[in-house]
Amino acid sequence: MDAPQGRHTGSWLLPLLKLRIWLAEFAQHNELQTTLVWAGFVGFLAGTSSVGFRKLTDGLHWLLTRHPPGYVETFSHLPWWQRLATPCFGGMLAGLTLYLGARLNRRKSSTDYMEAIVLGSGNISARSSFVKCASAAFTISSGGSIGREGPLVQLAAVLASVAGRWGGMGTARLRLLVACGAAGGIASAYNAPISGALFVAEIILGTLAMESFGPLVFSSVIATLTVQQFLGKNPLYEISQPLVNLHTNWEILPHLLLGLVAGLVAPWFLRSLRWSERAFAATALPPYARLALGGLIVGALSIAHPEVVGNGYSVVNQLLQGGMLWQTVLVILLLKLFATEATFGSGAVGGVFTPTLFAGASIGYIFGTGVLALWPGGTPPVLSVFTLVGMGAFLAATTHAPIMAIIMLYEMTRDYDIILPLMLACVIAHYTSTAFEPASIYSESLKRKGAAYVRQQLNALRVADLMKKNPVAVGEVSRFEEIAENFLTNRFNYLYVVGTDRMFKGAISLHDVKNYLNTPELASIIIARDIVREQFPTVAPEESLTDALNVFSRHDGERLPVMSNFEDRTLVGSISKTDVILALAEQSRPLSDTQKAAVEADPVDAHVTAMTELPASENGQHHEL
Repeated sequence: MDAPQGRHTGSWLLPLLKLRIWLAEFAQHNELQTTLVWAGFVGFLAGTSSVGFRKLTDGLHWLLTRHPPGYVETFSHLPWWQRLATPCFGGMLAGLTLYLGARLNRRKSSTDYMEAIVLGSGNISARSSFVKCASAAFTISSGGSIGREGPLVQLAAVLASVAGRWGGMGTARLRLLVACGAAGGIASAYNAPISGALFVAEIILGTLAMESFGPLVFSSVIATLTVQQFLGKNPLYEISQPLVNLHTNWEILPHLLLGLVAGLVAPWFLRSLRWSERAFAATALPPYARLALGGLIVGALSIAHPEVVGNGYSVVNQLLQGGMLWQTVLVILLLKLFATEATFGSGAVGGVFTPTLFAGASIGYIFGTGVLALWPGGTPPVLSVFTLVGMGAFLAATTHAPIMAIIMLYEMTRDYDIILPLMLACVIAHYTSTAFEPASIYSESLKRKGAAYVRQQLNALRVADLMKKNPVAVGEVSRFEEIAENFLTNRFNYLYVVGTDRMFKGAISLHDVKNYLNTPELASIIIARDIVREQFPTVAPEESLTDALNVFSRHDGERLPVMSNFEDRTLVGSISKTDVILALAEQSRPLSDTQKAAVEADPVDAHVTAMTELPASENGQHHEL
């Protein structure tokens, strides 16, 4: 609104505006820095939600069993009937949660955060996500053979989506923020910040460009620091004895063979998960009955070996300390795989990332026992080395992300000496697995929309797809006080000026108002028309993002005004340089191996779903990986 003639600019505005200009000149603020701050906030949300979810599952576990956390230990002390009943009852509660949640929320909404990152607008349904996480809590707390990393990533991603929408972010930055949430969720689950960032960069985004990788790293670090503040800084797996001490280069050969074994076994593990899903779908049971059946199978297996319950973390620690018979480990491995297939196939929400580590550890332990028996006169590495290398190799073989697997195993142990055999085994396992099974554990997650379709969508983007409508603007006769208030309440360095019917007249630079800060009397009579820059670059909605970037290259601002067309020059929106850069980076990056496998498997009906989710099965449920 126009101020009355002769009114002096408020005395409080000028000092604040001086500070605002000083910050703009010396802090060199831009939207990429703002995105970094938001990434840190999302990392904090990921860390706190991770701690909260762990406390929730611990509390539910106590309510169901009257025992403290420690699933294998708990089931070891339960009578046979309670071992049978607890996972069954927990599965029924998990299924009821999904069933009732779907009936109460009939809107078609997506909880798939890979879709939100790669294809969608970054919007994730909060209500549906919380229903899935509640279902996962019942499955996990009752001993289901599945991990908690899935719901941790889901929680972090949905909180990032909500925060980004609340902050008014554009599509490109909102997708990046959801990716930061996913990275923070992985980092908080495994106390592994590098792996969290690499997981999202290598598997989902397929790029290490700093425009995206920098925020991923920042979010992962903040998430890890937050979890460490509550749960301590110890590595996930404690190794009590020295690991690798290669006396000759020949001692690396067993690790090469271990990578080969892991690469040969991994495809059958992936196929067994898909077979189990189809088998449960064929029963046509409602979700609560199907998940109860999956829990009943786990409970029956736990009567023979309680080690099959939970995500397998405590058993892996036992393997790392040695002393178990390889025959016992083999039996537990087979039963654990069956239990994981039953939990996963029934439609339970949760992660199979940690059970995958369990399978790799068991394979490495059994293989290492054989090596020690055949090589009595040599000096092979200790058994725990084969256990850890097996974990990394099997993870690389199932995810087709060897770099992430190498870094994650290093972060979980913090022992650099293992890096040489680990790198060799992971690479061999990756190439062996892809030779027999091009699709990774995530390729099924990339079939609904199609990686090729995603690329077509990105290449077709125009300015109109990324612009924010109705940007802040002032009228030609707006006085200095209104101009100052707009600069103080918004982060931009250029304020648009419009005439009647929002016809664009130009822009006022933040630095143009400096001359009036020391003369309040002059400022009180200045109007927007007196200081507007009439020659100001603009773009049109139908222009390509490349055209917009060319205009940005000749302009020092972070945003450009968008005209309805260049004839009537009606201001309809504004577009951010950061959004353009992020979108163009997505266009130019090559498809990741996982995306290529998805397109090759089904180039027409490929789909994009959650980063740690398999697609909706025939029974309509989703699975977190």
